[in-house]
Amino acid sequence: MKPMLNFPETSRFSRDWSAYYQAIAGRPPRETLRKALALFDEEMSPQMPRLAVDLGCGDGRDTVELVRREWQVLAIDGNEEAIAKLRDRNDFNPLLLESMVMQFESLALPRSVDLINSSFALPFCLPQDFPNLWKKITASLRHGGRFCGQLFGDRDSWATVYPNMTHYSRAQVEPLLQPFDVKHFEEEEHPDQTPLGEPRYWHIFHIVACKK
Repeated sequence: MKPMLNFPETSRFSRDWSAYYQAIAGRPPRETLRKALALFDEEMSPQMPRLAVDLGCGDGRDTVELVRREWQVLAIDGNEEAIAKLRDRNDFNPLLLESMVMQFESLALPRSVDLINSSFALPFCLPQDFPNLWKKITASLRHGGRFCGQLFGDRDSWATVYPNMTHYSRAQVEPLLQPFDVKHFEEEEHPDQTPLGEPRYWHIFHIVACKK
């Protein structure tokens, strides 16, 4: 049984994004992205650059890694500050980057994408909008293209604190992955804290999957 943690009573997710970006500054790209890129590296090299969408890119923790590897990247985030921070960075080739400020409910994605990366971002989609968002992600990927990222589980403490976020049980996640050949699936669950030092019980699904 997970421990009881004390959180503010609220039904709407709010965040000090400036403090969050400062707290994670300098951290390496997510492990799920590194795993997906390693799988691409095993393939015969196509004409570069490949096309990736970094969905919920934040200040560019994963985006910059993709650009450094000479991927063409469309970086999307609903937070204008995040995109501004990404654009202010000077450690990548800006000619390989396109960026957009766009919310999940109005998201438009290109076709025949090689990789869609969404690190800890998809759960911020409203539950009623998530099924359509996932359809867009699946349709956007080419056959053999990959998705990597995270979904939050139903036992995560934020599932009750923030009901306007999307949290799924494992039984709900597995059907989402039917159009994919799953290369990596890890269910993580433990008490800890957020990068801002807030107590949290984490229940996360880490996913790397290839579209059939």
